[in-house]
Amino acid sequence: MTKEKLWTRNFGALIAANGLLFASFHFLLPTITLYAASLGATGMQMGLIGGIFGYSAIFIRLFTDTGVRAFGKKICLYAGLVLCVLATLGYMLFANIHALVFARVIHGFGFGLSTTFAAALAADVIPASRRGEGIGYFGLGSTVAMAMAPALGLWLLSEGAVNLFLSSITAALLALFFAYICRGKKHVSELPEVSPIKSSIRNRLCERNTGGPALLTILFGAGYGSVNTFIAMLAAEKGIEGAGLFFVIGTLFIFISRPFGGRLLDRYGAFAVVLPGAVSYLAALGLLLWAPSLGWMLTASAFYGLGAGALLPALLTWMLNQVRPDRHSAASATFYNMLDIGTSTGILVLGTVAGEIGFTGMFGWIAAIMSLFLLLAVIQYRSKDDATVVLDDLKTKKADGGL
Repeated sequence: MTKEKLWTRNFGALIAANGLLFASFHFLLPTITLYAASLGATGMQMGLIGGIFGYSAIFIRLFTDTGVRAFGKKICLYAGLVLCVLATLGYMLFANIHALVFARVIHGFGFGLSTTFAAALAADVIPASRRGEGIGYFGLGSTVAMAMAPALGLWLLSEGAVNLFLSSITAALLALFFAYICRGKKHVSELPEVSPIKSSIRNRLCERNTGGPALLTILFGAGYGSVNTFIAMLAAEKGIEGAGLFFVIGTLFIFISRPFGGRLLDRYGAFAVVLPGAVSYLAALGLLLWAPSLGWMLTASAFYGLGAGALLPALLTWMLNQVRPDRHSAASATFYNMLDIGTSTGILVLGTVAGEIGFTGMFGWIAAIMSLFLLLAVIQYRSKDDATVVLDDLKTKKADGGL
């Protein structure tokens, strides 16, 4: 049987748009609080500026159903990218703390919309039979951005805040351009969604039938965000230099894992990727807890890359496969909401824990969280909670006709 075509102009454009969106964001991730400090922000204000972004993104995703019914997915994606551009322009033009907080909220709205609808559109253009593989490739642009943009952002800030903000704006504008050229025939993504509006906050926060992968995404977000945030502190506590190489090696192995993980998922289901991905991530945490040298830390980063590279797209694909095609935007919103909730809460709680017991002890807590992740995944596997609606996708494929 001939494989359905994956690599199309629309798919390539969405990969580029998503990667540039994340580059625009990650230029600012390590720098926006430094910029706020240069304006005289207090510690509390810097914490507010750093944290309010994620909660704004979560809030706006509660209304993605309403937006997609009224305007369609592409218009909502355009709106999100335009808000990202305007917010970053606001950082540059209005150099005071109150304006910075306001712009940060707007930026959170834009990022929440953009990430949700970029992933939803990608799910629409990827053939259902190759969704796991396609989502894996789709995430590679954001992986490159996460690996390279923070360091580049710090360098740009050292050359002047204007350079930093102009670079972020340029990346967002290029993302808007690539989103625009993703066009063609009418598609389900261009049309209002037909499902009845769900008014409860619970259903807006977590799409129906995605509870299992949603819970796992919260747990993984807590572990993943905390490792990324505190790995340098762990290395310093152990007296290990050169910890920045952890992300270089990790990113390399993320690239290696994505194509294979996606194909495994398409052929055997989500658990064929989630379970070994969790084991690999736990192995990385075990090595990090023990690592006496940079060499062992970099060995851990290989397992970290294999695990993270498998788990992130697998959890998103699992959610997308649990819903009908007209609910892809809601499933995408659920994934990013759960990831943001886990990441924000994990960093806050585990950072507090580290203040009491040190970073080595805190990484033991991360290992406990990922052990719980693996236990719950095994329970769900044994209960055969891997139902998908791929058949629904196949039934509607002829009606979709491509983007």
